[in-house]
Amino acid sequence: MATTPSTTKKLAAEFLGTFVLVFGGCGTAVLATSGEPGVGVGWLGVALAFGLTVVVMAYAVGHISGGHFNPAVTLGAAAGGRIAWKETPYYIGTQLVAGIAAGAVLLLIASGRDGFSAKDSGFASNGYGDRSPMDYNLLACLVIEVLLTAIFIWVILGATDTRAPKGLAPLAIGLSLTLIHLISIPVTNTSVNPARSIGVGLFAGSDAIAQLWLFILAPVAGGLIAGFTYAFLLGDDEAVSLPEAMES
Repeated sequence: MATTPSTTKKLAAEFLGTFVLVFGGCGTAVLATSGEPGVGVGWLGVALAFGLTVVVMAYAVGHISGGHFNPAVTLGAAAGGRIAWKETPYYIGTQLVAGIAAGAVLLLIASGRDGFSAKDSGFASNGYGDRSPMDYNLLACLVIEVLLTAIFIWVILGATDTRAPKGLAPLAIGLSLTLIHLISIPVTNTSVNPARSIGVGLFAGSDAIAQLWLFILAPVAGGLIAGFTYAFLLGDDEAVSLPEAMES
């Protein structure tokens, strides 16, 4: 009979998973998209990097913590009855610390190249208006972040539902995150995750920091919308925790 992981182990799993997600995804954007021949992986490579980090870490530690790695996922899971609300502050706090730690390590590595500037490069931060990769306005960026976060949480809740095929949840979740990035990198550089946005945004200069509010508010709104509506829209035969679902 499996034992329930302790809170400490759950938070350790969330820290590791969030760190790898932010470092792996944003690290690809910062270190491997320089545009030099044979080096730049482009937006497709960045989208794949984010998806792959979720797949590997969900398989690695999802059975311990549920594999949230994202405050919006934690809030959506709580709204959908998959995690107790009292646990959310601990999860979210851990995710934010892990994201910032990943951003700091990435900055240390990136700064090893002469002439590197986190502010000038953008440092994989999110933005709207003149900080959007293709100059999308605030409303467009707000709508896409809310919508895609909601879709992401619906996928997570659906893939971990007791009615879903067993053992495939990490693949579905990782592929959905890849698709989300393919859609929205040109618009916002893709957040759908406040820990990812804060983790690198804090190091990208005052303009990036001034726009962080959108990439906190929109994913949180999208996560809550999906969490509160999942059972109404699709039914829920049995509310199980995400760690239990990942073990299935």
